[in-house]
Amino acid sequence: MRAFSGIRPTGELHIGNYLGAIKQWIELQERAECVFCIVDLHAMTTPYKPERLQKNILELAATYLAAGLNPEKCIFFVQSQIKEHTELAWLLGTITPLGELQRMTQFKEKSKKHPEYVNAGLLNYPLLMAADILLYKTEVVPVGMDQKQHVELAREIARRFNKKFGQVFQEPKALLPKNGEKIMSLQKPKKKMSKTDDPRGCIGLFDEPEEIKKKIMTAVTDRGEIIKYDPQKKPGISNLLTIYSLFSRKSIKELERKFKNSGYEKFKKSSIELLIGSLGSFRRKRKEFLTREVYVKEILEQGRKKAQIIAESTMAEAYKKMGLS
Repeated sequence: MRAFSGIRPTGELHIGNYLGAIKQWIELQERAECVFCIVDLHAMTTPYKPERLQKNILELAATYLAAGLNPEKCIFFVQSQIKEHTELAWLLGTITPLGELQRMTQFKEKSKKHPEYVNAGLLNYPLLMAADILLYKTEVVPVGMDQKQHVELAREIARRFNKKFGQVFQEPKALLPKNGEKIMSLQKPKKKMSKTDDPRGCIGLFDEPEEIKKKIMTAVTDRGEIIKYDPQKKPGISNLLTIYSLFSRKSIKELERKFKNSGYEKFKKSSIELLIGSLGSFRRKRKEFLTREVYVKEILEQGRKKAQIIAESTMAEAYKKMGLS
C-alpha cells in the first residue's frame, strides 16, 4: 500500500497539528510505503514571506524528523524540487470542470479570510494537490476532515483520466485519523486550535515548560468539577481529556475512572506533567537537527532522488496516453 501526504511550511506547529497529522504519518510509515512532502508551492496560495520560506522548509523538515519520521522507511522531500508536480497539475486541469474547483469549501473559506489575496493558484490548489497524490500512484492519503473533499476530487479526476485516456492512476482514498482529528482551542473549546486565532489557546509543539503550564492552568473549563467526556455540555474538559488520552495512550474511559474524584486543578496539573514530559524530547531532538542543517538537506535530497524516479515514470505514462509522446 502506498500513502502520500504533504504539509505546508507555514510556521510553527502546535499539538493539534501533531495529533491530527504528524502522529499519523509516524505510525503509517511502519505499515505502508510512504511518500511525504513539504508542499512549498501550496504555501504560496495564501500570504507568505518569501525571505522566510527556505527557513520554514528547513524548520519543518527538522520538526518531522524530531517527531519520528524515518528517512529509511519513507520518501521525504520538497515539492517544488520535482517539476512533475506542476506538469501533471496542468494536464489534470484540462479535464477538470471549472465548477468543481469553485465548489471547493476551502477555496470559499480562504477567499473570505484573505479577500485581498484571491488568486488563480488558490482556485487551482485542488488540482495541484491531485497531482501530488496521483503522481505517486497513491492508494491512501492521510488527511484531516478539512482536506477530505480534495482527496475525493483527486479520486474523481483519476477515474475521469483513466476512462478517457486509459489506465494510469490509482483511485486514492482519504485516511482519516481515528482520534484527535480536531483538537480544540484551550480558550475557545468549540473552535479548532489555531495559533493565529488565539495564541493563548494553542500549545506549540516546542513551547517551553513554563508556557505549557500557564496555558493549561488558564484553559477554559466548564461548570462543576467532574472529569467527564461530554463535548456538548462540557467542551473544555472534554478537549483536555482528548489531549491527555492521545499523549498518554490511555482511553477516555480509563482517564474518567482515574480522575473520578480529582477535580479540575489536579487533572490540569497531571496534564501539565504529561505534556512537558512528552514534548521535551521533541524540543531536544529538533534543536539537534537544526544544528545539522547539511544533514537535513541531504535527507531531503536523497528523498528527492527517490521521488523523481517514480514521478518521471508516471509522467511518461500520462504523456503517452494523452498523445504528447
